[in-house]
Amino acid sequence: MDLIKCADEVRYQRMTAEELKSAFLIDHLFEPDTLKLVYSDIDRVIAGSAAPVRKGLELTAAAELASQYFTERRELGVINIGRSGSVIVDKEKFALSHLDGLYISRGSKRIEFSSDDAKSPALFFLLSYPAHKDYPTMQMKLTEAEPIHLGSMEESNERTIYKYIHPDGIKSCQLVMGLTKLEPGSVWNTMPAHTHPRRMEVYFYFSLPKDVIVFHLMGKPEQTRHIIVRNQEAVISPSWSIHSGVGTSNYTFIWGMGGENQDFNDMDPVDMKMLK
Repeated sequence: MDLIKCADEVRYQRMTAEELKSAFLIDHLFEPDTLKLVYSDIDRVIAGSAAPVRKGLELTAAAELASQYFTERRELGVINIGRSGSVIVDKEKFALSHLDGLYISRGSKRIEFSSDDAKSPALFFLLSYPAHKDYPTMQMKLTEAEPIHLGSMEESNERTIYKYIHPDGIKSCQLVMGLTKLEPGSVWNTMPAHTHPRRMEVYFYFSLPKDVIVFHLMGKPEQTRHIIVRNQEAVISPSWSIHSGVGTSNYTFIWGMGGENQDFNDMDPVDMKMLK
């Protein structure tokens, strides 16, 4: 497990592009037959990937967790961005097709990821927060997720938000998770920008065509910076930071939050005049 110590709201202003990446960007995900986990000191979030190809991958507790198994004191959200695969949680097997999601309860002792076809493997994005209460392990297909249509072609931000783990969907202790798909011709997400001081967030960008990049905007509204993000890379967004982006083409991203509440609309809007 890799450890990331993120910069605070003062130090990030003086950081180089490489220093920003080392503090906020998660890359090199989905290496074949590998579990990649990154542990951040911001709200003790863990983000990562499981890319089973020729063998199953079992999620175990790293030394940093000081626990007998990964979800002894944690909950876990999973979304499959690859082809069909499955996740075994204790004695139950869940089949996940492309963009299906799964919530895994605190107290689940055995978690194993596998692909149905090594030539077209599953790719599981993982997001985990500490949990103080158990909620049932539950699956949700993309077609079952609550869609919210926002934006317009005129504003270059026509998009659909799909909620998986939230108070009116799959119940959890603190994790809120879903994905956003931008329509062809749309490139902006989360603009006008906002912050939500009561929650931090992780953005995972994928479905970027070759040579397409996203300029992920971060920082305090009056002192913004950007990070260049490529396909299948994630950004850690502290609660004090905006989190918006613009791509050279449309794309899809998974978002996940954890903090004081699970109110999707609990955010502090940022007036466009404030951005610098």
